[in-house]
Amino acid sequence: MTPLLQVDHLTRHFGLGQGVVKALDGVSLTLEAGQILGVVGESGSGKSTLARIVMGLDRPTAGSVSIAGRDIFAMSPRDLRRARRDFQMVFQDPYGSLDPRHRVGRIIAEPLHLDPDAPKGAARRDLIGSLLQGVGLEPAAQDRFPHEFSGGQRQRIAIARALITRPRLLVADEATSALDLTVQRQILDLVLKLRAEHGIAVLFITHNLGVVDEICDSVAVMKDGRIVETGPMRQVMDSPADEYTRRLLAAEPRLDVIGRKARRHPT
Repeated sequence: MTPLLQVDHLTRHFGLGQGVVKALDGVSLTLEAGQILGVVGESGSGKSTLARIVMGLDRPTAGSVSIAGRDIFAMSPRDLRRARRDFQMVFQDPYGSLDPRHRVGRIIAEPLHLDPDAPKGAARRDLIGSLLQGVGLEPAAQDRFPHEFSGGQRQRIAIARALITRPRLLVADEATSALDLTVQRQILDLVLKLRAEHGIAVLFITHNLGVVDEICDSVAVMKDGRIVETGPMRQVMDSPADEYTRRLLAAEPRLDVIGRKARRHPT
């Protein structure tokens, strides 16, 4: 079966003065439908560059990104716009990604320009309201402005916007790092709920291995633009093979200090 997301030998170089910075250096990974893959590493490891290229917001120096078997960089601009319904992104800063001049309903509806059959009028309002309910907010929230919500609520709004086209893939780039630990827990629970209800796959970009332990099925550890370790989440967390992964684990505070009810495996 063709993976939902296939990244092959992805390379991205940036010119810097007389030299070249290798933001990505031969990255390959796969993500199956309905799975959550965590990509973890320190700042500067290449995680966000990977996220932007997977979303088609930047072009690689070499390599390919295929979604449902189609290379997104081999598509025409028109075909790529249509394909974007299948993959959406949630950014790190929920306030910065929401236009403060617009009401929440208009913000959530923004991706509908990708769908020629998108509902209009009352049907669109009902759709937005149901999405808000799905992320734990009241339908009437669509009449308010972003500044009227907390950081966690704004991230829920950003997730609702990403879901409005019913994507098959959600790319979350440090989607919880700007939130306090209690709100992080709520957003992670929401991601798991949405995966269970909608069957979406999630590429979860984070610097926090504790977050990976909470929600991911598998993990890829990045350092200096390369993947240094990859495998099932439990295997990597319990028996890391690479020294860099062991250092990350040793330095990482875990979310279970705020009341994780149970581990995934019995004790």
